[in-house]
Amino acid sequence: MSGELLTLYVAAIALVSVAGLYYLLVTTNLIRALIGVELMMKAVTLGLILAGRLTGHVGLAQSLVITLIVVEVVVMVVAVGLILLVHRHTNRLNARELNNIKG
Repeated sequence: MSGELLTLYVAAIALVSVAGLYYLLVTTNLIRALIGVELMMKAVTLGLILAGRLTGHVGLAQSLVITLIVVEVVVMVVAVGLILLVHRHTNRLNARELNNIKG
């Protein structure tokens, strides 16, 4: 793999992870925060694929990525379920207003 292509991949991974971290830290909307977590997980997935390609362990990287995708889907389904439950009870998705929820 050429150095220029490697630099491009690393820059893409860094950009996606920084965008996810920004969404996660700045927003108070629960859906946007979930999108931030999703972007950070995609950056980790891209990093695993790149590491597998660079080390020559593509099979190991593929199995780790498949496992990560399965875990990611489970986490997202549970998080969306919790967000829908919060929205059903409060009619809001602002994370700062969740202090008043009881029960």
